[in-house]
Amino acid sequence: MRSRLLVLTSLACLLFAHGSYAADGTSADNAAGTASADSGQTMTSGVVRKVDKGAGKVTIRHGPIVNLGMPQMTMVFRVKDPAMLDRLKEGDEIRFVADKVDGAFTLVSFESAK
Repeated sequence: MRSRLLVLTSLACLLFAHGSYAADGTSADNAAGTASADSGQTMTSGVVRKVDKGAGKVTIRHGPIVNLGMPQMTMVFRVKDPAMLDRLKEGDEIRFVADKVDGAFTLVSFESAK
C-alpha cells in the first residue's frame, strides 16, 4: 500500500512539474486576448509546437482561453477544417479561437500574430 502511494505521488509530481514547464510564461502565453473580427469571440495568443496532418491535430502553447476557462498551457487541438493544417507550421505565432466541438477542444479559426 505504501509503495502504491509513493508511486502515485511521484506521478502527480511529474505531471504538475510538466504543466508548469509547458506554461513557461513567454510573451505569447501572457498576451491579452483580442476580439476576432469574424466571430466576435476572444482570440488567444499562442505558438504552434507541432502539426500532425495525419491525425488532423495541432499542438499549441497558448495563453488563457477565456471562453473555455482554461489557463495557459500547451495542448493538442483538433482542427475545424483539415486544410487549416496546410497554413500552420512549427514556431508560427498565431492568434486563435478554440471551442469545444462534439466534446473535443477544436481550433475554430486563427490568424498570424505578426
